[in-house]
Amino acid sequence: MTEAPAPFVEARSVSVTYDDIRVLERISLQVECGALITIVGASGCGKSTFLRVLLGQERPSGGSLYLEGEPIADEPGPDRGIVFQRYSVFPHLTVMENLTLPFEFAAPVTSRLFGAARRNAHEQASHMMERLGLTPAAARFPAQLSGGMQQRLALGQALLKRPKILLLDEPFGALDPGTRRDMQDMLVTLWEETGMTVFMVTHDIQEAFDLGTRLLVFDKIRHDPQFPNAYGATITYDLALKRPVARGQEDGAAPPFYGLKDAHP
Repeated sequence: MTEAPAPFVEARSVSVTYDDIRVLERISLQVECGALITIVGASGCGKSTFLRVLLGQERPSGGSLYLEGEPIADEPGPDRGIVFQRYSVFPHLTVMENLTLPFEFAAPVTSRLFGAARRNAHEQASHMMERLGLTPAAARFPAQLSGGMQQRLALGQALLKRPKILLLDEPFGALDPGTRRDMQDMLVTLWEETGMTVFMVTHDIQEAFDLGTRLLVFDKIRHDPQFPNAYGATITYDLALKRPVARGQEDGAAPPFYGLKDAHP
């Protein structure tokens, strides 16, 4: 009998405690490649904390996390990208400079690009700008962009790092309803094209149902009035939704990035 492949992302009884405050406890789940996981729950129940643990920005107090069967690195890396609700891009850099920055970070020693590598980075940044409708704003700074354009820029910057996992922390919460719908459509299109595995925190339950392949609800199931910080949140509901995983990713194949080439040939 053929052994079943390891889950793409796995959490085994993960807990997070700050001093004597238990934020998360007994978080266990297995996620397949290409899933779009939406996460909802009351404010303060540890949704963003869970994303930070996945990112490697924080270490769990207990339990363990795995990516493709290997322990997730204890620090952020290029295999995980994140977009926050606000301030995900560098305000002192133009749109073009923000989009070439991931390639400069990847450059050895000097973190600067030269020659063919620089031309290649500009080519890919230009391709991404065109894909996201940001080409007319190439020379603008983030403060000169609308909220929707800023989030498109943040999303593009995260995608250019070619992460295996994309983490979204309330990415559309500050947008007006029309712009929010446009960004939701764009996210789904890019997710389908790239086949990345996505974890998205949202306070909008309708958004969670509309976008996700799977919905997680975080909440506390144990309460002690005498010791309110003794128990943390866990996954109280884990619902499979109708949307299928990103096509072509069921076998774990590497996702296409709409024709983008390697930064360093």
